[in-house]
Amino acid sequence: MVSMIDATLIPWILAGVPLLGAALSPAWWAHPHRLMTWSVGVCAVSLASVAVFAGALTAPPEGLLLLFLLPLAAGVSLLGQPHHLDHRASWVLTLVALSLGLGALASQPVTAKLFLIAIHGFVIVLLYRHHTPLWPISWWGLGAYTLGALCLVLTLVAAPPLSSMAALLACTILLPVVPFHDGHLTALTRLPGNLPSFMVLLFPALGLHALAPLAPTLPDPVVWVMSVLALAGAIYGAIKALAQSRVRLLLAYSSLSFFSMLWWCVVTTRTATPRAALFVGAVGLVMCGLLLAWQIIRTRYGDDVDPQAISGLASTMPQYAVLLSLLALAAMGLPPFGVFAGFMGLLLSSTAAFSTGIIVLVCAWLASSWYILDLVQRLLFGTRRTDLRYADLLQSELVALIIVVLTLLALGVTPISLFGSDQTTATTGVHSEPAGTNPGSLVWNR
Repeated sequence: MVSMIDATLIPWILAGVPLLGAALSPAWWAHPHRLMTWSVGVCAVSLASVAVFAGALTAPPEGLLLLFLLPLAAGVSLLGQPHHLDHRASWVLTLVALSLGLGALASQPVTAKLFLIAIHGFVIVLLYRHHTPLWPISWWGLGAYTLGALCLVLTLVAAPPLSSMAALLACTILLPVVPFHDGHLTALTRLPGNLPSFMVLLFPALGLHALAPLAPTLPDPVVWVMSVLALAGAIYGAIKALAQSRVRLLLAYSSLSFFSMLWWCVVTTRTATPRAALFVGAVGLVMCGLLLAWQIIRTRYGDDVDPQAISGLASTMPQYAVLLSLLALAAMGLPPFGVFAGFMGLLLSSTAAFSTGIIVLVCAWLASSWYILDLVQRLLFGTRRTDLRYADLLQSELVALIIVVLTLLALGVTPISLFGSDQTTATTGVHSEPAGTNPGSLVWNR
């Protein structure tokens, strides 16, 4: 039956399932529990539709893994939210964002850019409409996504090398790297409800998908500039995360550091393989889980709760303590979780010898272990406060965190060949190029 469907219609089917679910959501608007159940069910149907139609799609260089992880992350982010009237809009908006994301990942290049432009406009409107006195409008964040949208429009109307430069700049906003990271920080700290825990995977996945066909064409000067920015971003994100007292900012800067490591590996090898998709998916998913874990604390003790005021959860919330500890181990890059598998795969496939760049990445990695472990230690251990009412995980919260942990474990032990075929040689990991050909001359110097 799948073979009877025109391949050009499949991206529209994948995007149409969550969009139709969002359109029908007002039927359950007065009943938050039913609306939550409906939204999670739509994500499950979207995941099933991806599984059905993925074989008929042309696999991009980074493989199809991210196409499967998007509906999974959307459903998990919904499950981890409290059933409150104030969160209904964010549930429906999650389905809209999922629709645009699936359309961008599954479509042909021109149509995918239209989906990306729509996503930028979607986020700009959300950031403008959902600011609060506690979190005023971040004009830098709005400006970053506006610049990204303009760059995508430019790729549709301009010729190389201008269109290639604009495409690369748009990638630096979706897959954050210094100094174009303000949009990423703003999205993870200012968007309402469960949207930050979904966007932390959605945007980097779209950025890698856009970067994958561009990476082999990067000329040497651009590779040098981007590698320097990537190393600077890895250290900058780690240092800023060490200095944060707000958990969401800590996780935002931590993810910036991780994604900067990915940038260095991609630009130095001039290729984005399924290993890169595995790393992006694992980092995005572990940050999704940590944001959900912090949302559970915010639900119980208020949105402006100070993490230093909460302690002793290991004995009072044992289920939460176990799952948070596992998420921390995954975020620290320890085996057998997906972050470790992705990062080791990127380093082992890199053509760069032991160099200053690898030393910088390892230092940033060690710093991430420090601030993630410090955050978890402050929450789980210490004195139990008698003035706090402790309540362990609700069933939906428990299921959400278990799904994240099991998925990270599966990503860490699953053979990379199941995620797609690397466009690299088995011995050196170098993308094959015709002898004497400068990759940058293919597009940038046309």
